[in-house]
Amino acid sequence: MCPALGREICPVCCGTKRETEIRCPQSCGYLSSARAHPPVQVLRRQSDDLEALAPGMTGLSEPRQQLYLFSLTLIERFRGEGLDAAIDADVVSGLEALAVTYDTAARGLIYEPQASTGPARRLAAGIQHVFEELGRDRPSGFAADAAEILRRLADRARDVSGTTSGSSRTFLELAGRVAHRFGPPGGAPGEMDPPAGASSAGSGIVIP
Repeated sequence: MCPALGREICPVCCGTKRETEIRCPQSCGYLSSARAHPPVQVLRRQSDDLEALAPGMTGLSEPRQQLYLFSLTLIERFRGEGLDAAIDADVVSGLEALAVTYDTAARGLIYEPQASTGPARRLAAGIQHVFEELGRDRPSGFAADAAEILRRLADRARDVSGTTSGSSRTFLELAGRVAHRFGPPGGAPGEMDPPAGASSAGSGIVIP
């Protein structure tokens, strides 16, 4: 019995659609077993995912790297479902609009451009809500960090999406796989497991 779908599925579907097409709960025993003993193809995919994300982390301080990875869990959390689900183009639009918001905030200005689609606006609003909790004690300093991270993620989303023809959610699928390695996507700030090695040193970012 698949706890995510509430019905029986075949082992092949479980193995190939786990954490991509099927949003597995963290309590699933099959998921725990797969993580404890990942097959070679899963290890290869994890390596490929990190390689795809690595250019966006080049030159970042450790706290900014943690924010970069944590932001992937937010993209997964606010991606939407069904007909209202975001695609990669929505991710790019939402992240770019939000990056401008934080870039202007870092310079003491208020300017909040709107993303181009409903899913993009929902994604941006969800991320902004969590970010405002993170940056409450240092709004201008955190805004500069957030703007940089959001721009880099938008660039990664655009580049990764362009590498695979026929799929409009290549980056979202990648973000989902990475997000599930760091913690459940549905928790509120303070309830999610932090990325390994999360630190409040350096720029003072605290990952919830």
